[in-house]
Amino acid sequence: MTPEYVINLGAEAIKLALLLSLPLLGVGLIVGLLVAILQATTQIQEMTLSFVPKIVAVLLTLIAVSPWIIQKMSGFTKNLIESIPSIIR
Repeated sequence: MTPEYVINLGAEAIKLALLLSLPLLGVGLIVGLLVAILQATTQIQEMTLSFVPKIVAVLLTLIAVSPWIIQKMSGFTKNLIESIPSIIR
């Protein structure tokens, strides 16, 4: 196992983590922005009003994209397990 391989594997893992978190963070950002605009226009500054819609939206997004997330994680894990014989040499 060379240092270049370890660095490449770490970079792939970080890229995968960023790719998988992107839909959830994007939806949270958009819903948070919409709620903030709503709060600013109506001057309602209730703290739970900002958290509950974001939590619900992120949960629904997680349910919607979970097959894609599982597919990506399974592919990465499969490739990692298949490369074990070449790593050990």
